[in-house]
Amino acid sequence: MEINDAITMMLLFGSFLIALLTYISNNYKKK
Repeated sequence: MEINDAITMMLLFGSFLIALLTYISNNYKKK
């Protein structure tokens, strides 16, 4: 795997975690 591929995977995984955390926090605020 090249370095660029690793960086792309890290960015995709990081953005996914951020979206998941914001989604969970929004659900907790509504309750």
